[in-house]
Amino acid sequence: MSTKEKYAIGVDLGGTNIKVGIVSEAGEIVEKASVPTLAEDGPEIVISQIKKGIGKVIPDKNFDIKGIGIGSPGVISIEKGIVENPPNLPGWGKVMLGDILEKEFNVKVVVENDANAAAIGELVFGAGKNFDSFIMITLGTGVGGGIILNKKIYRGDFGAAGEIGHITIDYKGNRCNCGNYGCIETYIGNNYLIKWVSEELANTSYDSKIMELVDNDLDRLTPKIISDAADLKDEYAHSVISKMGLYLGAALASVSNILDVSTYVIGGGVSGLGEPLIKAIENGIKDRVLKSLSSRVKVVPAMLRNDAGVKGASSLVFYNY
Repeated sequence: MSTKEKYAIGVDLGGTNIKVGIVSEAGEIVEKASVPTLAEDGPEIVISQIKKGIGKVIPDKNFDIKGIGIGSPGVISIEKGIVENPPNLPGWGKVMLGDILEKEFNVKVVVENDANAAAIGELVFGAGKNFDSFIMITLGTGVGGGIILNKKIYRGDFGAAGEIGHITIDYKGNRCNCGNYGCIETYIGNNYLIKWVSEELANTSYDSKIMELVDNDLDRLTPKIISDAADLKDEYAHSVISKMGLYLGAALASVSNILDVSTYVIGGGVSGLGEPLIKAIENGIKDRVLKSLSSRVKVVPAMLRNDAGVKGASSLVFYNY
């Protein structure tokens, strides 16, 4: 392998796991690792886990590492590398993550919102390459959003743009980790989804193949099992996916009405529910968006899948978006 090619380390800081990879400027991941986030243990432990993950991928080979890019939840100060109040990382407040890691590894560190990083990854290497403007939605522990306008990430005045997971769809709805009520994240974020489906199956008489797939142990429930049940033509599983599309469609229709952007790229772990979820989201948007926009609505799956965050974070080192 040529040592003349440039590489960056990409870090995808999630609420459950931290994914790390060494990525070439062309977008090839040559080394990767994953470690648990241990979010409930607070920022010092999480940062030590980030360092541990980076340590796992730094090889003996002579890679020309130009820097570290990090996609983190929360409001991000790009210039200072500060992460502020990430909703699924308890106890953070304001953390100078960029400075901490620059001192540890002695290389350039760029910190960006995780959904923005995923959007940049899809713009540079994935499903967004052929679109001038689109919204990236990441469905995982939480619900993130990244806004691409005319091939550039839109961050807003303070770096907080794109927090689509915290659009309120019911002002008397579920309490969210952010402190608000009725955020879309409280309906289709991974933990809320599992809780909702588990409670319905435990307290109702639904005849669902989901129970067979978890051997009647709902502690084993995952979005993939819901997807597997839907593939088996399970009516309840299909109803869950349809309801998710209804909820997210209601939120995204408002986004389209405000920004006049009609293309959505859907990624993240929960997006593993596949084509039924993609169609449900598209139908949900079309049902609620202004009629003049309805025919232009397009919802596509992310191409980079689980690598979107790592590749997008690495591209922060090479490119100015």
